[in-house]
Amino acid sequence: MPREIRVLVVDDSAIVRKVFTEQLSKQKGIKVVGTAPDPYVARDKIIQLKPDVITLDIEMPRMDGITFLKKLMKHFPLPVIIVSSLTAKGSKIALEAISLGALEVISKPSAAYSVGDMSIQLAEKIRAVYGAKLLTPSNNKTVAKPMGVIESKALTATTNKIIAIGASTGGTEAIKKVLAQLPQNSPGVVVVQHMPAQFTTSFAARLNEMCQMHVKEAKNGDTVTNGQVLLAPGNYHMLLKRSGARYYVEVKTGPFVHYQRPAVDVLFRSTAKYAGANALGIILTGMGKDGATGMLDMKKAGAINIAQNEKSCVVFGMPKEAINIGAVDHIKDIYDIAKKTISLLETM
Repeated sequence: MPREIRVLVVDDSAIVRKVFTEQLSKQKGIKVVGTAPDPYVARDKIIQLKPDVITLDIEMPRMDGITFLKKLMKHFPLPVIIVSSLTAKGSKIALEAISLGALEVISKPSAAYSVGDMSIQLAEKIRAVYGAKLLTPSNNKTVAKPMGVIESKALTATTNKIIAIGASTGGTEAIKKVLAQLPQNSPGVVVVQHMPAQFTTSFAARLNEMCQMHVKEAKNGDTVTNGQVLLAPGNYHMLLKRSGARYYVEVKTGPFVHYQRPAVDVLFRSTAKYAGANALGIILTGMGKDGATGMLDMKKAGAINIAQNEKSCVVFGMPKEAINIGAVDHIKDIYDIAKKTISLLETM
């Protein structure tokens, strides 16, 4: 059997350190080998304990988490899960941390986020980042510039098209690399990224600054239109619906699917049902199976599907599962997916 995943918890809150240690000790295959109240203590414990994964608070005394993360990724790169409060400021800083190499983000336990749910999701994230490919500045290339507009003739043919994207671990950077290359007049895009509530608001705003398309966090009833990207809000499933010629999204609660809400499978299955052969599916980096069966439904309904290749994935779980069950038509490097998407749309 593989050895236990060794975790170091870095947080200035004694309560959080205690809760994380207690809850993670109940999870099979995970062991908290130590805790630290600040980055200075963490530095010594990393050398002493050699953890496999670190959970890192981003608001701490003596040295903030962002500064520590920069030093860590330069001198001692390790898989890092950011632990943040459910605030606008916390969300923005957490996204900055991900751009610097952190692989996942999770909310601190609160009234809106039970300790039980948190511990299960944290354990899943620890398993996801363990052994994952780290996105350090040295191997995280600059995003390519957007491609030129889709020609008017081709655009006419794509007015009823839908692009559906799903991702998990490493997905925030992967989604950015795909969307940043799509021209302003691309067909409407619907996206599910595994991410807690509140964080998707900041993520959508950040993407909107970087993309030619308009990016927003989806609200129930939003119309899917050319030139717009709708991102599923954290803690809510998002489904594609159709009324006559109009596509729109339904945003709702419901049971977790693959321990996730939003879940990629929920989006993909609804896309298969309501868009059929008008859809193009993209499955990106992430642990587990979420999105695979939904993508197979899309393929059976006539959609064309693309999976990110293993080389460019942080975690090759979700794309690999979709490939293995025959749901994928094309396998591409993350930097080639947007180009392939446009060429496929022009022939669909």
